Amino acid sequence: MDNHVVVIGGGPAGLAAAYEMTRQQLNATVLERDAVPGGLSRTVQYKGYSFDIGGHRFFTKVPEVDQMWDEILGEAFLIRPRLSRIYYNNRFFHYPLRPLEALRNLGPAESARILSSFFSARLFPKRPEDNLEAWVANRFGHRLYSLFFKTYTEKVWGIPCSEIGADWAAQRIKNLSLSAALRSSLFKQRGEVITTLIDEFRYPRLGPGMMWNRCMQIVMERGQRVELGQEVVAIRHADWQVRAVETASDSHPRREHEGTDFISSMALQDLILSLVPSPPDSVLECARSLRYRDFLTVALIVDQPDLFPDNWIYVHSPAVRVGRIQNYKNWSPEMVPDPQKSCLGLEYFVSQNDDLWNRSDQELIELGTAELASLGLVQPAWVEDGAVVRVLKAYPVYDTGYQKRIESLKAYLSEFRNLQCCGRNGLHRYNNQDHSMLTAMLAVRNLIGEKHNVWDVNTEDEYHETFTRRDPVPVGR
Repeated sequence: MDNHVVVIGGGPAGLAAAYEMTRQQLNATVLERDAVPGGLSRTVQYKGYSFDIGGHRFFTKVPEVDQMWDEILGEAFLIRPRLSRIYYNNRFFHYPLRPLEALRNLGPAESARILSSFFSARLFPKRPEDNLEAWVANRFGHRLYSLFFKTYTEKVWGIPCSEIGADWAAQRIKNLSLSAALRSSLFKQRGEVITTLIDEFRYPRLGPGMMWNRCMQIVMERGQRVELGQEVVAIRHADWQVRAVETASDSHPRREHEGTDFISSMALQDLILSLVPSPPDSVLECARSLRYRDFLTVALIVDQPDLFPDNWIYVHSPAVRVGRIQNYKNWSPEMVPDPQKSCLGLEYFVSQNDDLWNRSDQELIELGTAELASLGLVQPAWVEDGAVVRVLKAYPVYDTGYQKRIESLKAYLSEFRNLQCCGRNGLHRYNNQDHSMLTAMLAVRNLIGEKHNVWDVNTEDEYHETFTRRDPVPVGR
């Protein structure tokens, strides 16, 4: 109990670290910038309606994470069926793609072009396969890539697919070629059965914020401190040891939080730029070159009980700017207080201070309403009210050259004897929340003498949502 650990960030990673420290008899102070815990996994309340900042399913390959979820929420979980589809050219397509359905909906002429493109890709694959466009086109053909991957992906990241790393594609797009997908559609699977978690998932009945509010309550009951509304303004260090984190808040212009050890889940760029004294210019340049995608949700209250059966819809139409539509009632009926109404979340992937980011809330509500109407999903007269939430640095970007920059920053940070990074933004890795939690748990165990390379968690090139029962758990040892 002599150690005191300062944890920067109160999202899934930071709070998982605090929870793990209660098991290891370590003292912690968690510093969270926002007024509520949970980070990107928080749940927003508006006039009795609850909505996520993006959808947050609870599934994992990691038993320790599953156990922690059960300990925190237990019976408050619902088992929810998953239905997600792509909206393209006024039609719906299941995702992951069902090739026979896709070919049937696209018609014989387009199907012939897709198959021709696929066989061309098999004969003449793109080399090197170092970006998302090449990775997808080699497996599905350039035509199917252009129809079902390109538009949506470029909405999300704001850059061409040729500038997005192939490592992101391998983890986020079901690792099938078109031929393998067709075989799986036509013939019964033989041999080792692949267990998939994408057909159903667990979900807190009041949204993911329920998990992190309860987690914060538990760690505080066990003696840890969680301080909300704390903006990190400086991280002071000397002799390759962090000495204190300086924060500012509405009630305290400047405060220092001293500790013996420090775990950071804040954005890697912000961590480097907050160090006092400043790192060398070459390190600062690597940090400034990291790119992020910001995010805003337009939640609309709709005077209709049932709009569509999906949990969420990917919008691949270039005619609208919305990228994904969440139907929160289909995540949990308790998210919507009036059973005769619905609540939809329109997700826009943006950059800070671009034209969408700077629009007023009312302008965004009007835009969302108009886009839903143009897609044929909602009549404008049904929309009663709305709310907007903006999030900075929601997604770390896997652009060209990011890996070299990360390696340089890792080398520099490895010199610190009492500082570890964890979580999605802390490692600049597009983790699900279970991987984010695992990195935090392993960072805590390093404090008691175990030796885990936190940076190695979730580096396997495999589709995140498919595994076999014999797969090893990726513990980063």
